[in-house]
Amino acid sequence: MSWARKRGARARNDEAVNDTRNLGTNGHPRSAADADALTKFNQRTAFPLVLAAVIPLFLLPGGAYPVLSAIVFIAAWLVFVVDFVVHERRLVHYLLTWLGRFDLAVVVLTAPWFLLIGPSNSKFLLLIRLARMSRVLMATRGAERLFKRLGRVALIAVIVVFVGAAVGYRAEHATNAGFATFGDALWWAIVTLTTVGYGDIVPKTTAGRVDGVMIMITGVAILGLLAGALASFFHIETTTSNSEPDADTNVSVPAELAALRDQVVRLVDEVARLSANRNASPSASDDP
Repeated sequence: MSWARKRGARARNDEAVNDTRNLGTNGHPRSAADADALTKFNQRTAFPLVLAAVIPLFLLPGGAYPVLSAIVFIAAWLVFVVDFVVHERRLVHYLLTWLGRFDLAVVVLTAPWFLLIGPSNSKFLLLIRLARMSRVLMATRGAERLFKRLGRVALIAVIVVFVGAAVGYRAEHATNAGFATFGDALWWAIVTLTTVGYGDIVPKTTAGRVDGVMIMITGVAILGLLAGALASFFHIETTTSNSEPDADTNVSVPAELAALRDQVVRLVDEVARLSANRNASPSASDDP
């Protein structure tokens, strides 16, 4: 665990050095202070961005609750507007980068135009809303890691459900009326994996019960992975006495490196000025 923490700290330090070297170029922070402020802003807005991208996918303008839908759409749009404005302010020529142009397109196309032209249920509008998800995945490192982990967990869950359902169906179909079809076995596997346990379908054979135990253990492990992924995304970390103190200071590394670079530049300029004054002083003393 200590080796893994050290490796993670070195990786974060390398990213910080690269970010500092790229200061002043297109799409990168204007200064060290902007880099530090943007890092904190991205950490605070990661969850609101995900909500603003996901919730509107389940609502339609002018639906059963038009006022609530309008409020949700406007609030979600404002979240992306604020995110775009902050990035445009903190980054150099943000609109000249492909991500900046994509960000602007998402903000303009997902604006609450339905307030002017009326509700629209077109597929194009749905695709534009899905573009918000792409925006979150491309621009938010925490969200990208979260979705990657959720994708792996979902793949494992699907495999366990289908394999467990197949084993349960083969073991119980002949003697258990609850497993009359493979659909029944699939329902039982899903209920067991999620640790809900409705009790409407219960295995009776030894093989079926062993299969159920394995699905339950896998379900608990998957829930643990989900909890860990969400805790990492929301930056919920428990500190112990063995934790390394330098792991908490990596956020300000770009600012510190930039400050050191500025000090070196000033020292070089001061040395050059002193050398020039020293070379000029003998010639001044030779003048009559």
